[in-house]
Amino acid sequence: MVRARNPFEAPEVTSRRGGPVKAPLSRQAIVTEALRQLRRDGLPGMSLRKVATALKTGPASLYAYVDDLQELQALVLDRALGGVDTRGAKRGAWRSNLERLVASYLELLFASPGLAQLALSAIAVGPNALRITERFLGLLEEAGVDRRTAAWAVDLFLLYATAIAAEHGGREAKHDPANPKGAVARAVRGVSAGDYPHIHAAREEILSGGGGQRVAWAIDVLLKGILSSSPARGPQKRTARGR
Repeated sequence: MVRARNPFEAPEVTSRRGGPVKAPLSRQAIVTEALRQLRRDGLPGMSLRKVATALKTGPASLYAYVDDLQELQALVLDRALGGVDTRGAKRGAWRSNLERLVASYLELLFASPGLAQLALSAIAVGPNALRITERFLGLLEEAGVDRRTAAWAVDLFLLYATAIAAEHGGREAKHDPANPKGAVARAVRGVSAGDYPHIHAAREEILSGGGGQRVAWAIDVLLKGILSSSPARGPQKRTARGR
């Protein structure tokens, strides 16, 4: 269902409370506290009730500033995305700038596993999310990618990065594939050649690729596919003589 109100365009409300004990309530204060709870306790640990308690007010008071938890989550996500560095080197270094953009996005999500979970469920349409999308589109345009391919490619990059951060962020060491003594490594190395011949043959490769190698590889694969599928960058068509 399309929401009637855009929370990023909603006017700020002036709090009527004051006094020496309670600070004035505002949308900014609510979002700041909610983001703090998200980073500390993960996505399940952030709620309107907990935010209200932390701000020494009742949950009903928050509804003057946000419609519901869904709207608060959208505001929190965009506030956090403000930490993504969209700056880059000089024009023309589009590939290194794109890699830096993805790395900055990943670094932000890995630092807060709850944020990665939120990014999978909330629609990112705030000013900071749009700033990131704008940067992606600009870099892909520099690479010579046509507009439609670039527009779809942004989803691929963000979905991959978000999924990786949500899957691995905050994971216990025993569940980390890179941990040679972890549950994943023990399971893969313990398979029999008779029951799982392909896994057995590729067990070392399955467990390889630590230190960001897989991420770099995935970005490279995505870029190659995007560039080759763009009409502006695709293979040159043959002439009638096959030249």
